Amino acid sequence: MKKLKQIEAMSTLTNSKYAKAYSVQEAIALAQANPGFSFLAGGTDVMVNIQQGTLDTSMLIDISAIAELKTIRLNNDELVIGSMATLYQVASDSLVSAHLPTLRQAALSIATPTIRQSATIGGNLLCENRCSFYNQSEWWREAVGYCLKCDGDICIATGGKKNCFSRFVSDTAPVLIAQQATVTLSDGQSLQTIPIESLYSGDGVISLKKKKEHILVDIRIPVKKTLHAVFRKLRPRKTLDFTSLTTAVALTSENEWRIVIGGVDPQPVLLIFNATDDTEEIVNKCMKKPRIVDNDFYSRKHRKDIIGHFVLESLTELLTYK
Repeated sequence: MKKLKQIEAMSTLTNSKYAKAYSVQEAIALAQANPGFSFLAGGTDVMVNIQQGTLDTSMLIDISAIAELKTIRLNNDELVIGSMATLYQVASDSLVSAHLPTLRQAALSIATPTIRQSATIGGNLLCENRCSFYNQSEWWREAVGYCLKCDGDICIATGGKKNCFSRFVSDTAPVLIAQQATVTLSDGQSLQTIPIESLYSGDGVISLKKKKEHILVDIRIPVKKTLHAVFRKLRPRKTLDFTSLTTAVALTSENEWRIVIGGVDPQPVLLIFNATDDTEEIVNKCMKKPRIVDNDFYSRKHRKDIIGHFVLESLTELLTYK
C-alpha cells in the first residue's frame, strides 16, 4: 500500500497556489511576496518539469495576460519581439520572415505545431538545461542515483565529476546571439538591456544569471548588423525532440563570422572570427571549444563531428553571399 501511495503522489500535478498578473509590475510584486514562485508563460516547459518532479514551486504566477509582452514591431533598425510572443506567432510574423528568416526557421524547428501555439520565445530563451540522466521520472532518478542537478553529489554522465554538464537546449538563442540581439529585463522599477549571451552562467545546475523575480520583457535584434545567417539542427526526430546540436552562423556587416553552438554545452558557445580567417582553422576551433559529454541520444564523438560538418556547410553557403 505504501508503494501505491507514492505512485499516486508522483502522478498528480502541482498543488501550488495560482495567481494571474496583468502587468509586469504586478507579476514582480507577486513574485517578491512569494519566494517559492515560478512564472508561468506558455507552460510547456514548467508544467512538464513539475510533473517529473524536477521543479518544486509553491505558487504559479501566470504572466500570459500581459499584453505589452506579446507585440512584434520594427523600431527604426531594431526588430523588437515581446517575450510572450508564441513560437507560432514568431514563425508566422511578416517582419520576422522579412528580416530574420533564420529565427523563423529556428522557431518552426521547435517541438510540434500544437506546442508552438502555446510555447513562447521568452520561455525558449529561459528553458531549463537538459540531460538524459536528469530529465527522467522520479523513480528513474532515484534508482540511478541523484545527480548534481537534483541534489546529488556527482555528475553521473561523466562518471563522477563535480561539475554539471547539462545541455543548453534553446534553439532561438543561438540564432539571436549570432545576430547580436539583446534582451530587456525588468525588476519592476527599471529596465536593463544586456546581450542575450549574458543571460547564461555556464553552470549546468543553475544555468541562468537572471534574478528569478526579474521578467524578460523583450528581445531586440539590430537588423542591419547581419548580412546573412544560416541555422542548422540535429535531433533524433524532426518533431517534438529537443535539440542534440544547434548551430547558427552569421556574416556581419563588420566582415566577421559570429558562430554560436548550442545543444551540447551548459551554455551557448559564441566564437567570433574575421571573415578572412582560414576556414579549416575556424572549423577545428568550433569543434574543440564546447564542453561535450555523453548525456544525449547521440554520442559525444558524433555530435563533435557534426559540429564540424554544420559549421563548414554554413560557412560554404555564406561565402556565396560575399
